[in-house]
Parts: sequence; C-alpha cells; structure tokens
Amino acid sequence: MPEWRLIERGFADTLGEGTLWSARDNAVYWVDILAPALNRLSLKDGALESGAVERFAMPEPLGWVAEREAGGFIGGFQSGFADIALDPLVITPFGDPEPHFPGNRMNDGKADAQGAIWCGTMDMSESHDRGALYRLAPDRSWTVVDSDYRVPNGPAFSPCGQWLYHSDTAKKQMYRFRRTEDGVTERAPFIRFGEEDGYPDGMTVDADGHIWVAHWGGSRISRFTPEGTLDRAIALPARQVTNITFAGPNLDRMFVSSATVGLDDPTEYDGGFFEVDSGVRGLPANLYAG
Repeated sequence: MPEWRLIERGFADTLGEGTLWSARDNAVYWVDILAPALNRLSLKDGALESGAVERFAMPEPLGWVAEREAGGFIGGFQSGFADIALDPLVITPFGDPEPHFPGNRMNDGKADAQGAIWCGTMDMSESHDRGALYRLAPDRSWTVVDSDYRVPNGPAFSPCGQWLYHSDTAKKQMYRFRRTEDGVTERAPFIRFGEEDGYPDGMTVDADGHIWVAHWGGSRISRFTPEGTLDRAIALPARQVTNITFAGPNLDRMFVSSATVGLDDPTEYDGGFFEVDSGVRGLPANLYAG
C-alpha cells in the first residue's frame, strides 16, 4: 500500500509552500505563493471526507504565515510583513525589510520557541544571489542574519534549541547554524544534495530531532539524522515537492505540499497536497510573540 494519499480538493497549487499546523484552529494552513492564495484544511471529524479545504485569495505573492500568540497570523508578502486576520479577511502591512529590492519576495519562514520569526527573501527571477535570512523579533524589529541566497528555504529548529537549519535550494545546499544567546554563529555546510536528489526545499524536524526535507525535482521527502545521514525516504507522485508539516492533536499526521510551476505537462498529482504515513511524531508549531 502507498505511504501517501492525495487530498481531494478540485484544484492544484501553482507553488504550494509554507505548511503550518494550527492546534488552535484544528487545521493545516499552507500558501500558494504565486496564485497567490492561502489554503486551510480543516481536520475536524469528517472534514476530509467532505472536502473541507478553503482558499483565501491574497493581493500579492505570500511566502509564509505564522500564528500569533495574540490571535491571527503574521504573513510574509512580497512587499514585507503584515498582520492577517481571517473570517473576515483583513491584511494590515507593518514593515518592508527590502524596499531597495522591489523584485524580491519572501519565500519561507517559521517562528522559533522564543517567539521570533526566521524567514528568507529571494529574487523572484532567481537570477541573483540577493536573498537574505531575517529574524523578526517579538517587538517587530528585524535584522539580517545571513545573506547571498538565491532561493532560501526552511528554516527548521532542533528540539534542543541548539541548531537552526536553512537551505539555499538553488545551490543544493543545506546549512546548519549554532544558536547563541545573541543569535547564531556563521552558517556551516550540513547536507549536500546530489544530481539525482533534486533540490532541498522546505523542511521540518520531528520529535526525535531528525530533519525531514522536501525534494524539489526529486519526487520524495527524506529523513536525515541529527548528524546529517540519510535515514529513510518516502517517494511521492508529485515531481516538485515543497514543504512538510506534522499535524493533529498527537502531531502524528504529516502533510506535504507540492507545485506545478515550470511543468509543461502537470499530472493530477503535481501541485497536490498529500497526507503521508511517516510513522513518527512532530513538534508543536511555535507562535509569534509580537
């Protein structure tokens, strides 16, 4: 039997990304960056059988969302950071970290256990290494943590809080940063993808501290040990697999996004959203404290 199943919803994502479990809403959120849209999948009893996927149109490319402790979400748009409320939809921008790069957009981001958000920016044409890794503090100030990215992806955090993982997809390289009281140390190469692997895209960490990585162009997700050794892989029928989250009250359900962008002949699975039988549990999603 396959280790995955396609969530039926009647449409495909152009660039599905930014998967997020909300215990508060009992739902999985993920963005379609280029649609642009925010998707919500309810996990209430019977919801999957009734096709409970809602789609909220966005005014511009949206790279990620993170839940706020105070309610609602923070979103990473092409034009910068914004508060997002749903039901009804209200978007309130509050800061643009890169007005000097109007061709850049945000691509992926997550909150850490301290209530800050770590997120990357990139050149939308993927022609220049002018992306950066930012930290959005709870006081809503931001700092550049690292630079010279083509396509930043991640981040993810080890359960012990010692490590931050982040990738440059275009360079097929995952990096590891040591967390410090003042931020992080310089990035160090951690996992290098080979030609047969595709490209490292979004990632998450499970309760055992193993890193799960989506393979863009590799039709699979992989689990790596905390030392960076390949532990296992799960094949998926989508060619461009993009992001991973654990969900459900026990954090034992895994959901995976994918994309159709750049494909001349997308199948019914490309751009699909999948539930995957991983056999392990994840970590709770952190909330933004600002």
